Amino acid sequence: MNPEWREACGVFGIHAPGEDVARLTFFALFALQHRGQESAGIASTDGQRIRLYTNMGLVSQVFTEDTLCHLGGDIAIGHNRYSTTGSSRLVNAQPIMVDSPLGPIALGHNGNIVNAGSLRQELKDLGFNFKSTTDSEVIAYLVASAPGKDCVEKIRHAMHRLQGAYSLVLLNRDSLIGVRDPLGVRPLCLGTIGSGWVLASESCALDHIGASFVREVEPGEIVIISTRGVESSREPSPRQALCIFEYIYFARPDSVINGRLIYPLREAMGRELAREHPVDADLVMGVPDSATAAGLGYAQESGIPYREGLLKNRYVGRTFIEPDQRLRELGVKLKFNPLPDILRGKRVVVVDDSIVRGTTTPRVVRMLRRAGAKEIHLRICAPPIQDPCFFGVDMANRWDLIAAQKTIPQIRDFVGADSLGYLSVKGLLKAVGQPEDIFCLACFTGDYPIPVQLALDKLAFEEKSSAMASLKENR
Repeated sequence: MNPEWREACGVFGIHAPGEDVARLTFFALFALQHRGQESAGIASTDGQRIRLYTNMGLVSQVFTEDTLCHLGGDIAIGHNRYSTTGSSRLVNAQPIMVDSPLGPIALGHNGNIVNAGSLRQELKDLGFNFKSTTDSEVIAYLVASAPGKDCVEKIRHAMHRLQGAYSLVLLNRDSLIGVRDPLGVRPLCLGTIGSGWVLASESCALDHIGASFVREVEPGEIVIISTRGVESSREPSPRQALCIFEYIYFARPDSVINGRLIYPLREAMGRELAREHPVDADLVMGVPDSATAAGLGYAQESGIPYREGLLKNRYVGRTFIEPDQRLRELGVKLKFNPLPDILRGKRVVVVDDSIVRGTTTPRVVRMLRRAGAKEIHLRICAPPIQDPCFFGVDMANRWDLIAAQKTIPQIRDFVGADSLGYLSVKGLLKAVGQPEDIFCLACFTGDYPIPVQLALDKLAFEEKSSAMASLKENR
């Protein structure tokens, strides 16, 4: 799993009278922990009031029996966050709650709004007082202030103003609502649990709580779940732009997205890599965990034995205690440990999901060489990443992307590998077995599904607020 990536947030919602919805939401968020590790939160309603609890840290660190007991009701939404707009601090934790003419609304958001700056200023001019520095609060206030006789009309009006990626779960006092942007950049699925209904970023969350997958929420669709059952409001979508990295890296391998189980798709990526970039070697290994399936696929196609050359410490990052300087200098040794008896004297094919900034890969290569690997041949499941993402992935600025600054031979030399091969865009699409026009491939091609501001910064709202505060102090 590439530490250079920051995953997309995880959202979950449940409408299940008679069930312990807060506890079910907790376990669903636990299953979605891979999508965000900065903060977590749950909002619930009993039909009279909405209760909300958020805090910094992992799901298991945020919630206790006591906090869950105070989140009663029949409807709940939950959120795991990593920051795409706004920094990692408590005020930016989700779900967030705002007042509207129809009563309070709680909202959880996965994605990124590219026109959030202009919308935020417009809402501030109307008198809205922002407490956070997130684009999610912009969405919430946009919905709250939109014209309409009910929540669906308000949400649809807001959708016509929003540009970018958003999969949303919302609740008011008596209903659960799921929303997916017209491009369908981020996933959202619908399932059943007993006589109730659930919404989740990935189907793996449904499996963990004993819910059954029904279907995916369509791009541009609003799903309303209440005592009346499930209702849907749809508008035609001009095009689709599902993020291809859901298949390469973000989603758990046991999830189904767009009708495809992720694990065999990653195996197919490895097979395509073996066809495009063969090499004589003694063993194949995948960098755990996201490249394990691809490594197996490479081994199957090439006929080279698969072995585990790195073991992953799955508890790294699950503490707030910072390592001291000596441990910090060990870098990836805190996360991975090589197996010298497996690697010594061997020509090794190392399959990984991606190279983003190029900060982690050289450390992995050096670690493998110190463990005795004779040759290291890197094979990467993602094509070279040359352009940043503006739709919910905290990747890097373009000048930080190594493939935007160096040729493939230069990257090979920089990371210290004997050879380097990236899967082509054509090979990637062949592996996933779906047409190009349903995906966003902008990080490889620079062809964004909608116009973007190339200088967008996730801390822009905070920097602007700080500048305004300094200006006031100096007056």
